[in-house]
This record gives sequence, C-alpha cells and structure tokens, in this order.
Amino acid sequence: MQEDYPSREEERGLISKFEELLKNKGFHFFDIEEYETIIHYYLERLQFGKGLKAGRMALQQYPFSLEISILISQCLVGKEKYDEALKVIEEAENLHPNDPELLTVKGNIYSILGEFEKAVEILLSTLDGAEDKAEVYYNIGLTYQTNGKYEVAIDFYKQAIETDINHESALYELAYCLDVTGKLEDSVAYYKEFIDRDPYSAYAWYNLGIVYNKLEKFEEAVKAYDFALVIDDTFASAWFNLGNSYMNLERYQDALEAYKNTLSNEGPSSEVYCCIGAAYEKMEQYEYGIKYYRKASKIDQFYEDAWYGIGCCLSAQEKYFEAIHFLNKALKLDPENANYWMAVATAEYNIGNVVSAIEAYQEAAILEPVNNEIWLDWSFIHYEQGEMKKAISLIDRALEEVPDDAELLYRMVVYQITAGHYREAFTYLENALILDFEKHEVLFEFFPKLETQKALFKIIDQYRSKN
Repeated sequence: MQEDYPSREEERGLISKFEELLKNKGFHFFDIEEYETIIHYYLERLQFGKGLKAGRMALQQYPFSLEISILISQCLVGKEKYDEALKVIEEAENLHPNDPELLTVKGNIYSILGEFEKAVEILLSTLDGAEDKAEVYYNIGLTYQTNGKYEVAIDFYKQAIETDINHESALYELAYCLDVTGKLEDSVAYYKEFIDRDPYSAYAWYNLGIVYNKLEKFEEAVKAYDFALVIDDTFASAWFNLGNSYMNLERYQDALEAYKNTLSNEGPSSEVYCCIGAAYEKMEQYEYGIKYYRKASKIDQFYEDAWYGIGCCLSAQEKYFEAIHFLNKALKLDPENANYWMAVATAEYNIGNVVSAIEAYQEAAILEPVNNEIWLDWSFIHYEQGEMKKAISLIDRALEEVPDDAELLYRMVVYQITAGHYREAFTYLENALILDFEKHEVLFEFFPKLETQKALFKIIDQYRSKN
C-alpha cells in the first residue's frame, strides 16, 4: 500500500488522465501506486463501476498485486457482486496463500452474506500471522455486531483496544454496543482502568472523553480532553473533539481556539475549516464563517457541508438569492439531506417563491417525517396566507408521525382558534398542557389581543396547579 498519499492536485490530475483514457479508449501507463490512488478515489465516492474498470486495467499490468486484488474485491462488494468478490480473493490466495489481509477481506465478505460462523472462523485463523491483531479483533467484533450479538462484540472490541488503545474505530463501535445494551454509563469505570494503569497516557484520557461525549456529559468530556492535551499538546484529535464538546456547551470562542489548534497540529482539512466556520456562524460573525466555509470548499469541492454553511451564513444576512445558489450546490451533492431542503425552503419563501418553498418542505418531510420543525415551518406558510384548512391538514399529518409532540399540538391550537374551531382547539390545548405545560407561552406570540389571551389563560390556569 502507498505510504505517501498524493496531493489533491496530483490526485485530480491522475483522475483526469484516467477518465480521458476511458473516454478515448486509449492506453496510458500508470504505476501501481497511481492505480491504487485512482481506485481509492472512486471507492471513497461510491463510484464502484469506475473503480472496477481501473482495478481490472491495473491487474492486467500488475497481475501479482495483492493490494489491487483487494481493491477490486471492495469495488465488487460495493456493487453487491459478492460471489465475484470472493472469486477475486480466492484467485489472489493462490498467489498469496494464508495471507492475513486476504483472509480478513474474505471473512468480511462472508459476514456481509450473513454467514457469520464461517466469517468468524476465517478471521480467527488470521490471528497467528496477523501483524495487526487489534484489527482482527475489531473485524470479529463487527461480525458479531452485525449479527446482533452485541455482548460478544463488546468482548472483541475490548480485546482490540487492549491490544491497541489507539484503535479509534474499535472505541467508537464499543461505545455504540455499550449504548445499545444500556451499559455505556457503566463503561466509564472500564476506561478509567486504563488511566489507573497509566495516568500519563494521553490516549486513555482521550478515550474517556469520547465516552463522556457519547453520554452527553460535555463538561466531563472537556476535562478528559484537557488532561490528554496537558500530556500531549500536539494531539490533534483531542483538540478537535474538545472543540466539538465546547460547541455542544455553546462555548463557541473556546471551540474556535480548539479547532484552530487542531489546524496547527494536523494541517488544513475541509472538516476542520467547516467546524471553524460553524463556530463563527454561531457567534453571528457571518463574514468570517463564510471565509472558512470557502476554505473548506477549496480543499474539497465535494464537501457539501461547506456549501451549506455558506448558504446559511448568507441567509442569516438576508442575502437569500445568493444563499439559494450555495444551498442548491449542497443539495446537488446530497439530495437526501432534510436540513438542506429546509434551508432552501426558508430562503425561497423569503424571496417570495412560495411554490418553490412548499416543494422544498415536501421533500424534507418525505426524508424526515418525524422532524416537527419541518411541519411547523411548512404549515406556517399556509397560516400566513390565511389557508387554515391546509395548515390544519399539515399538522394533522405531522401528528400521525409524532402524536406526542407538544409543539405540534400547541400549533394546532393556534390554527384551530384562527379557523374559529374553538371546541377542537381546547381539546388539543388540554392534551398539549398535559404533555408539556411550560411550552404554552408560545400561544401568546400568535394572539397579541388581550381578550384572546384572557380566554386562553383561564384554561391554562386550571392546569397550572396540577403541574
């Protein structure tokens, strides 16, 4: 496998040459590292067909390459051609018998096929010859997890971590399985054992921070990451996760400093630039936000969050026409993101494109029907236009998806009262007050008239003593 990954500019040049070759059906000699770069590029973008073409061309020139065979099998797995993927691995095994990497890929394919016992058997057979035993334990854990055997998966993830405390994937999946089995809180003691063994292990503190973050104990997570950074102030991942914890605590200036320290220690990346942009956006420093989102897009033009961030900052500045351009770029890259559709809907509505706004909300609701914000905003368009029947109908649909949502019930109260349906309104109001009494204040925003407020207050006051 290649050690020195090419720059993004070199990568783009390689891809251009390769795609020109495909277009003209010509010939160009690539060395094996270049082929690996090309195939990795297509795998990362889920373009398995092109990756497969590159792999087959590479195998003609380098028929004994273990890495190329593995990459071809990954492309075939992506295309769900599992039998062909196994055939490629078995042919490679003839040239590289008992190779642990080939056996690992083979085991993972059997796991995908649901042949879990066979997958585990193959993976276990690689342990003696494997250079990276932690990776083997991790893959066995994944196999059991896929089979729904979370307790067994937990044991293997722990073995992976005990073999290599820096195995971030094992740590992440372990936290997931502990969460599923309701044992995440109890696992804090497990992680503290590593710290007791070696209190100066930056990775032990870092891992504890990950668990606290997963438990949404962000203050404790901050302390754990701080300890990791006292031990090693060049620990880029700890700086990055510290930034995320500060964002969750709404300490945006602190988050900004943590993200900038990530850059200092790791170098530029589209993800970190986007996080810096988000911190500036939260602080309402939109020009700086746009600046860093643009930096992210220059590193990776396919990083949709960068375009979305620019669009959101422009919307916040009421530059809706410009915002729509960037939000649509994000949507083109990820058309199944409900947040993107909602942002487009808001911008379209603010420039008077009501039909486009409604269409965007429809798309968002299909993708994420349990998101109450979509229904509230969508129905509000009809409310503002005096179309109470349509507004009520939308909230009815929303309540079918999330029947116990107090915000939806209070909004239904607003629409029913506005439509003159007082009996229905009071039924919804009673249910809303039972669910979440405190949220009733939202009603007064819609009814500034004192007479209406007094009538509502009488009903609400009956429930005040009960709550």
